[in-house]
Amino acid sequence: MRTRAVLTDEDIVKMADAAIAHAHTNQWAVTIAVVDEGAHLLWLRRLDGAAPATAEMATSKARTAALGRRESKLYEDVIRQGRTAFLSAPLTAMLEGGVPIVVGGDVIGAIGVSGVKSDQDAAVARAGIAALGIA
Repeated sequence: MRTRAVLTDEDIVKMADAAIAHAHTNQWAVTIAVVDEGAHLLWLRRLDGAAPATAEMATSKARTAALGRRESKLYEDVIRQGRTAFLSAPLTAMLEGGVPIVVGGDVIGAIGVSGVKSDQDAAVARAGIAALGIA
């Protein structure tokens, strides 16, 4: 039987603190969402100044990354390159900003961020994941 990593409360707090710090350093008003491997919401925070809609977008980006087992940007790129059939995929936020959390080749969750430019959203998510010290 194979074992796999799971997100702990401590992991979530560590990632959240790092993501918030990155957003604050850059003065970005964003919402940050963390989901588990099944795309269930574990943590959500809308920073001061972030638009209300960003709460849904961040959560949806995280869910897309967790369920799709890849960054949500991949879907955005595929659609942009003309494969519009992907718009019918059962994922709700195929925009950059959702990043899976991968440990030992397994996706154990994802972080989604919304509120600034897409690459900046992804940078906040990656800063959170980097706090876990996983490659």
